[in-house]
Amino acid sequence: MRVFIGMVLGCVLTILVVYSHDVTAGSNGTNAPSATSGAIVNWDVAAGEWGRLQKGVRVAWDKLTGTIDRART
Repeated sequence: MRVFIGMVLGCVLTILVVYSHDVTAGSNGTNAPSATSGAIVNWDVAAGEWGRLQKGVRVAWDKLTGTIDRART
C-alpha cells in the first residue's frame, strides 16, 4: 500500500513541479512560442488529451452499466 501511495504522490508532485516551471517560464513578458520560452508541456494538447480520456472512460462506464445518456453524445 505504501508503494502505491508513493507512486501516486510522485506523479502528483511531478505534475505540480512541471506546471510551476511552465508558469514561471511563460511569464518572461514575451510573446514567444512555447518551444522557445522553455515550457516543458504544451498544456493545450494536454487538456485535449485529458478530455479525450474522460470521454473514453465515460463511454466505457456507460457500456459497463448499460446506460445511455443521449445528452452527452
